[in-house]
Amino acid sequence: MTKPIWIEAAINGPWGKQRQPGIPIAIPDIVADGIAAVEAGAAIVHLHVYDVETGRQRDDWELYAQAIEGIRAKVDAVVYPTIPILGSGYAGDIIGSGRYTHLEELAKRGLVEWGVLDPGSCNWTTFAGIPEGEAGFIYQNPGEHIREGMAVAQAHGIHPSYAIYEPGFTRLGAALAKAYPGMPTPIYRLMFSDAFAWGFPPRPYALEAHLALLAECAPQAPVMIAGLGVDLREIVAPAVARGVHVRAGLEDAPFGETRSNAELIADMVRQVEAAGGRAASVAEVRASLAA
Repeated sequence: MTKPIWIEAAINGPWGKQRQPGIPIAIPDIVADGIAAVEAGAAIVHLHVYDVETGRQRDDWELYAQAIEGIRAKVDAVVYPTIPILGSGYAGDIIGSGRYTHLEELAKRGLVEWGVLDPGSCNWTTFAGIPEGEAGFIYQNPGEHIREGMAVAQAHGIHPSYAIYEPGFTRLGAALAKAYPGMPTPIYRLMFSDAFAWGFPPRPYALEAHLALLAECAPQAPVMIAGLGVDLREIVAPAVARGVHVRAGLEDAPFGETRSNAELIADMVRQVEAAGGRAASVAEVRASLAA
């Protein structure tokens, strides 16, 4: 019997077309790509929205609502937004808290089931930029911001989608989850990269290290492999063998990817099937989280 593996489509990203010229920016294009990704086999869609004039991320709940409603008018899927990348120049000015305002507004309207919540901070620098003197930036998630997100998730029944850039994120995320009783189960999204000098490269030993820590900290939690500027091909089969879910799309793909989101999802479906899995339906995703 084949294992149902969740496939998430990360259809755009924080840097706009700077690193991925093919990503959708305008709401109609985001909607079209989200629908196409679901039709190709994704049960989950993760998206960013933008100021179309500048191409910069703009975390406006009304823009997210248009994108989410547009996708879900045609296909059933879990569709969820990002948060501003505090510390970078990609996501506008965020001072103090308020990084989860859009998520709360969407939750009040019944538009979200999941939300990004990153339990930790880390340096973001590309390997390609280091010889050229690139300083990068610190992706910041201060404790008060993380707790703000946890409180929104607890109050509105939202599953936190933890991006695990470093192993310490797992330890902090698991400890915090226990401190918010009744909050829906977090999803641990293990972030690998070939391009950025954080975390692990996409190698089987790295997957095993992450899973060993999770077995200690959060043994029943759902786990997914993902990344930024990364080719996950080497770890898809070992992930599927362990019942670990997968993500694909133009946010995660190596920079300059020429395939579309739908093509990337279709390719991931083939990899999952070759490894003995099958693409889970959105009903299966929801049912497994409700169990």
